[in-house]
Amino acid sequence: MTRRLHTLWPLDLARTLAIHRRGRADPAYRIRSDGSIWRAVHTPDGAGTIAVSRDGDTVSARAWGPGAQWLLESMPALIGAHDDPGGLVPRDRIVASLVARATGVRIGRSDRVWEALAPAVLEQKVLGAEAWRAWRHLLMRFGEVAPGAPDMRVPPEQRRWREIPSWEWHRSGAEPVRMRTIWGATAMNVEKHHDHLTLLRGVGPWTEAETRARAVGDVDAVPVGDYHIPSMVGTTLIGEPVDDDGMLELLEPYAGQRYRVIRLIILGGARSPRRGPRLAMRDYRSF
Repeated sequence: MTRRLHTLWPLDLARTLAIHRRGRADPAYRIRSDGSIWRAVHTPDGAGTIAVSRDGDTVSARAWGPGAQWLLESMPALIGAHDDPGGLVPRDRIVASLVARATGVRIGRSDRVWEALAPAVLEQKVLGAEAWRAWRHLLMRFGEVAPGAPDMRVPPEQRRWREIPSWEWHRSGAEPVRMRTIWGATAMNVEKHHDHLTLLRGVGPWTEAETRARAVGDVDAVPVGDYHIPSMVGTTLIGEPVDDDGMLELLEPYAGQRYRVIRLIILGGARSPRRGPRLAMRDYRSF
């Protein structure tokens, strides 16, 4: 199945969709040699794969599997067709510069809350590489072969995560606390109750914000508790790192658009100089 959409607005497809990628070896996300971006998704209608590419003002999408029609219908939302980047009004030259350098970056939404929540839990308080290793292992072991893309895997549907045995979590490198958080989260209909994710044991403001930004396109989601983001926000906006309180104070003038500012800073903001050794990646598999 195919669909084409003429965009009358700037679109940086690669940077818009990049937030859905969980590491370079994500089995559910591929960038092909022709520049097309492929995603494997468990839709409400079942497994599906979508390939999206852009040629001039036209975005083309192809889809396979039982979820193909759902994926094509939701493609405009995924690429940010319903987003309004103009909602962010720069109040200083730094943010104005960030906006200018991010032409075409939009905040889309996947409309798949679980597939944003599960990897966000895996990323809690660990290095990205550690979380992505676990995500890759679990998808390769329990994900369905993606329709139309045999080198990819569709993330397991929500209820299936509760059935993954504890020893497979151990082999993935994810420690028991994250396993239990995901197991507990399978009891809630997160697609319907994405406004109440912090009611789940082990899910705090950071995990909720990371999930909502991707799944529902929440342009004001602030991932409080992140190891790097407050420092990046402070260094970019005032030239020095800050903590969560400082970050919230700096972003207060942009209430309603705070995640958009954070996203632009992640893509093109300043980085704090490293003053200590890099954190070592843990490996629970040998315990």
